[in-house]
Amino acid sequence: MRLAQTILATVAFLYALQWGQGFLVPLLLGILLTYTLNPVVVSLERVHVRRALGTSLVTCAILLGMTVTAEMVHDEFSNIIEELPDAGRKLSRLVASTTSGKDSTLKRIQDVATQIEQATAGKPALTRKPVPVAADSGHIKVIDWVWAGSRGLLSFLSQATMVVFLVFFLLLSGDTFKRKLVKLAGPSLTRKKVTVQILDEINSSIQGYMFMLLVTNVLLALLMWLALQFIGLENAGAWAIVAGLLHLMPYFGPLLIVCALSIAAYLQTESLQMVALVALAATAIATLVGTFIATWMTGRIARMNAAAVFVSLLFWGWLWGVWGLLLGVPVVVIVKVVAEKVDGMEVVAELLGE
Repeated sequence: MRLAQTILATVAFLYALQWGQGFLVPLLLGILLTYTLNPVVVSLERVHVRRALGTSLVTCAILLGMTVTAEMVHDEFSNIIEELPDAGRKLSRLVASTTSGKDSTLKRIQDVATQIEQATAGKPALTRKPVPVAADSGHIKVIDWVWAGSRGLLSFLSQATMVVFLVFFLLLSGDTFKRKLVKLAGPSLTRKKVTVQILDEINSSIQGYMFMLLVTNVLLALLMWLALQFIGLENAGAWAIVAGLLHLMPYFGPLLIVCALSIAAYLQTESLQMVALVALAATAIATLVGTFIATWMTGRIARMNAAAVFVSLLFWGWLWGVWGLLLGVPVVVIVKVVAEKVDGMEVVAELLGE
């Protein structure tokens, strides 16, 4: 009975996490950004800047920096968007050229599938005849794509706005919630001390991890921009920003960077040498920054084994998709800190630890 109750509770908890994704993801992002920016506000308080003014200054500075950066690379992103139709035609020609041969693998698979279907239907295995295609079967409803993209953009902008307001109000509140959690821990002085230790360790771990993300991704974007400029790839600044954003996802980010830059290089030059050069440069930079710098810093900050981190990324990626890959490591860091201090969670702490 206890096992059945545990299984049902676990399934209900997972369903609740997935169902509440629209609320939990902005909340976690806001909390993580608050942990990251809080030291800046505290530093302003030390020079006699009131918290409300310091919070407003920090928030405005971040929004201004994002606006200036977007304005600097606006033309490059516009060029990429304008080249999308031509890129689509090049990809179509590439796919057509790889599947047009008489003995292509795709056609062989289609022939085998047709013969198996005819055999199971009780018909003789005849030579596959070309299937007539409707005149409008290849028609792409562009308006559907535009509508889907517009909805996705509006959803992203609404969530980003909520995160900005949440960060502002959390920074403005200071340590109010920390004092409330300590008060709710109970009258026991021991429990209050444990709660304070947990909150302090979460604070230091999250701040260290977010600082590591900032350093490594900015470094990767700068190195990628220099390398792509030297190679001669067009819109190098925009692709460097894309690479820095993709690198936020541990393990999977570098693979996406290499694939995206290789496709961009082929569509721009249609030269396999350029593709190989860009892929080699992207792999070298991602390996240098991700494997050595990021892994070393993460090990010092989180003190977790790589297998546990990878499994947790698989779990959160399955649960929340791309957002799960971005938030998986901070969530596991928090779970590990809590497990080390709470009785009965020693198994979790041992599994996640080094």
